[in-house]
Amino acid sequence: MTRLLALISLLLAPVAQAAIPAAPDRDEGEGPYPQLVLRGATVITGTGAPAYGPVDIVIEGNRIVQVAIVGSANAPIDPKNRPALKPGGRELDLTGQYVMPGLVDMHGHIGGDEQGVTAEYVYKLWLAHGITSVRDPGCGNGIEWCASEARRSAANAITAPRLFPYAFFGMGHEGPITTTDQARRWVRDMKAKGALGMKCFGYRPEILAAAFDELRKQGMGSACHHAQLDVARVNVLTTARWGLTTMEHWYGLPEALFDGQTVQQYPAGYNYMDEQHRFGEAGRLWAQASEKGSERYEAVITELLELGFTLDPTFTIYQATRDLMRARTAEYHDEYTHPALWNFFTPSRDNHGSFFFDWGSEEEAAWKDNYRRWMAFVNDYKNRGGRVTVGSDSGYIYKTYGFGTIEELELLREAGFHPLEVLRAATLSGAEALGAQDRIGSIEPGKLADLVVLGENPLANLKVLYATGHIRLGADGQPRRVGGVRYTIKDGIVYDAPALLEDVRRIVADEKAKRGITRYAQPGR
Repeated sequence: MTRLLALISLLLAPVAQAAIPAAPDRDEGEGPYPQLVLRGATVITGTGAPAYGPVDIVIEGNRIVQVAIVGSANAPIDPKNRPALKPGGRELDLTGQYVMPGLVDMHGHIGGDEQGVTAEYVYKLWLAHGITSVRDPGCGNGIEWCASEARRSAANAITAPRLFPYAFFGMGHEGPITTTDQARRWVRDMKAKGALGMKCFGYRPEILAAAFDELRKQGMGSACHHAQLDVARVNVLTTARWGLTTMEHWYGLPEALFDGQTVQQYPAGYNYMDEQHRFGEAGRLWAQASEKGSERYEAVITELLELGFTLDPTFTIYQATRDLMRARTAEYHDEYTHPALWNFFTPSRDNHGSFFFDWGSEEEAAWKDNYRRWMAFVNDYKNRGGRVTVGSDSGYIYKTYGFGTIEELELLREAGFHPLEVLRAATLSGAEALGAQDRIGSIEPGKLADLVVLGENPLANLKVLYATGHIRLGADGQPRRVGGVRYTIKDGIVYDAPALLEDVRRIVADEKAKRGITRYAQPGR
């Protein structure tokens, strides 16, 4: 069953989904250590503060215990100012390098049987890009599977980011949920199975409202993709008033901004199950919303801000809608996109997100305008004090895990975010939306040692966060690769990021060899 049909089935009559194999036991990473000292780095805290250094970051076990300024910029460091290395400790000389918090991806699906990739492949791509925490919005592999992987990751039994499992509304329930009591019981059952929250697409209002009320009572989070099948009666304002934690993508927000209409201007031949219809018309939706400065716009944005609502835009996942060729021919596909995933991306009427049946200049032009309006709202929301987070939704629409997350940072920059605001969205803001800011999201004493080490300054160029690095012309006139994550530290365990990336490259190369693939063919060629 394709993911789209599975999602529709969950909306109408939830069914069990096939799960991919769990990740193998961990065979990578060193530590945690009684003491680990990162010497001489420049630190980006994730709080929005400017970078500063040199500092020595002292980690004991899995916790940061000290961030010590040890000198002035571009001046020799007096050894007497440095924290002492304890017996049995390890130190890394990071002179000239940058340390920032581990990235938090708020929308990371762990593959699926339809994509045909392994959990190991997904996890290693995430860690190789400095992603140390991921919320799985829906747990398409099953809540028991997802909760088990979350526990294994928390125990560092697998090479994986820390995982935050959110269950699709109604998953595991026998038949549709038809009463408010059933909705409340389902929430409690999911919590007992290890879910930390719920993801919904919409539902009958009184039933969904009961679920949100129970989520609040149980101290659980929530995410919502306001799908067209229910958005006419449950939009972003509806769910925000019920206590929704984060809205995913942007569906439901233009509808809340309608003034002079109550439904999207669907053409007569529109069919939601024809994805070119669905995404083609979605690209014309923001043009139907109220403009900034209008009475309706100001009323909606003011209420969302007052409710403490969080936007998780996932700009990256729709990039192909405004520039299909760019997304389809990204340089990372050949070595790091799994052949089963490449097949899944190929235009198909059955695979969710593979909707490029006849995608032309008119569709791309509409989506470029869609992005302009959408980005303007997100930037305005941030400027007025609203929380914006980073999510990727990779595994669909030509987006490969890890790479899509870094592209999301670049797209926030395009939307108008300062690089420090971008990195805050990708770290502390995500932690706050998860209710985990006491543990992760910034470099401060007492927090878990989830860190990213880079040889280049990401504030000057976010592209250096891509695992494949950035092209720079040297003084000798030759182009070279610079950047890429050097180390990803999760829970005090030091992972060699290039080695993880090499593992992924071998996985892809082996699969291509099995299938007799030397290079990926472009569709129709």
